[in-house]
Amino acid sequence: MQLMSFVAFIGAVELGIIFALLAMGIFVSYRVLGVPDLTVEGSFTSGAAVSAVFVVMGQPMLGLLMAVAAGAVAGICTGLLQTKLRVQPILAGILTMTALYSVNLHIMGGRANIPLRRDQVIFSYFAQFTGIDRRVVLLLLVLVVVGALLVLFFHTRTGLSVRATGDNEEMVRASSINSTFTKTLGLAIANAIAALCGGLIAQYQGFADINMGVGMVVVALASLIIGEAIFGRRGVIWNVFAVSVGAVVYRIIIAFALTFNFNPMNLRAVSAIIVVIAISYPAIKNQWSLFMLKRRAKK
Repeated sequence: MQLMSFVAFIGAVELGIIFALLAMGIFVSYRVLGVPDLTVEGSFTSGAAVSAVFVVMGQPMLGLLMAVAAGAVAGICTGLLQTKLRVQPILAGILTMTALYSVNLHIMGGRANIPLRRDQVIFSYFAQFTGIDRRVVLLLLVLVVVGALLVLFFHTRTGLSVRATGDNEEMVRASSINSTFTKTLGLAIANAIAALCGGLIAQYQGFADINMGVGMVVVALASLIIGEAIFGRRGVIWNVFAVSVGAVVYRIIIAFALTFNFNPMNLRAVSAIIVVIAISYPAIKNQWSLFMLKRRAKK
């Protein structure tokens, strides 16, 4: 049996740390707001496209910041569709995601792919200025900063209003809180984090592609569900930590599967199966307990 190499393991951990940001974005929309937002597939690509364009201009750090801004704008568009035009959440996400395909093509100058030089990305600049030639260090730093900012925000008055909107929007409106603002803000934050993930992925892999956002919702949900299955659902700090670990575990599972000559064409299907198993685990557990109880009763 072929074992996973150390290089493959480190690569899986690095990718897991990056995709932990995407899982955080899904956590904000899916768990905090209770909105199944599909915009992240488009905002993820937007972040990659914007980041790549600025990397070509020699500004990788500015590229990440602008990627965050682009993702926030995408989230605002989805939020306004839901709150002002009363479009259903799933349809609003699909509409924004569809429109972003054309927007992303314009950002990339009509090209479907933008290759990047390794010496232009933020990891090279980080190694140059700090002397630390380990990408995982920079990625962990970004993850900790984003996670800390997210936790701090959700403990502010505005953040608590966003959380309350997801729990009971009618109560929030009755309390004279602008639910339109809080829901739009939450979606903007979710997509800003997803776009940051896309920007980092582009600089990590050395290219941006117009189709790189396809299936990202499933990847993020798999990370979210795995984290919750391992650690459970508690407070915001615990949940942010759980989804981050879940993303790393998910990438390690994928890397481990690839060591067995697993066909990469089936990865999306495996991701979907993982999500189905994780989501249906409580029901499966209850059914099994009921089966065993009936079996003991017959005896």
